[in-house]
Amino acid sequence: MQVTPVPVLKLIDEFSRLPGIGPKTASRLTFYLLRNPADRAVALADALRELHEKVLFCSQCFNITETDPCPVCSDEHRNQAIICVVEEPLDVLAIERTRDYQGLYHVLHGVIAPVEGIGPEDLKIGELVERVRNKGDEVREIIIATNPNLEGEATAMYIARQFQGGNIKITRLARGLPVGGDLEYADEITLSRALSGRSEM
Repeated sequence: MQVTPVPVLKLIDEFSRLPGIGPKTASRLTFYLLRNPADRAVALADALRELHEKVLFCSQCFNITETDPCPVCSDEHRNQAIICVVEEPLDVLAIERTRDYQGLYHVLHGVIAPVEGIGPEDLKIGELVERVRNKGDEVREIIIATNPNLEGEATAMYIARQFQGGNIKITRLARGLPVGGDLEYADEITLSRALSGRSEM
């Protein structure tokens, strides 16, 4: 005998497919929506529908946007000579929050991960090379801002090789100690990178 209604089970199953949400959290979310007024569930459904109807990828940088090209690519006040390469659209948001970077972006939509069957051709690396080629001498620097893990490092090295022998400066984000972190808890690699990337005061 089926105790839980099918629509409830279906929603729990859909929530469970989301990253970081297990069956218990999916159940809590479902029953939260059941307990609240129907308009809250309708608003959530509308937001999900609009996500796929109104959000698209910029044809230049591949960041998420409502207009093509995106506001960053179409902003004439941004520094057109610098392109910051990131893994995901969330990384663009993180860098923009600093308000220190005024260049352009290029979103890869992942990293090279052979174990998962993801190669360079599955990312937007070819589009980056083409984009830089089309801009001629306008691009002076490419900042590679992939995560400092095995896949991020492999992706950074692959991208750097694509521009070897050219006149474009290839840089990597500095890595080191986090603000508020204690020296005694830092691992050897982090300390080593903090030492090599030290700056003058």
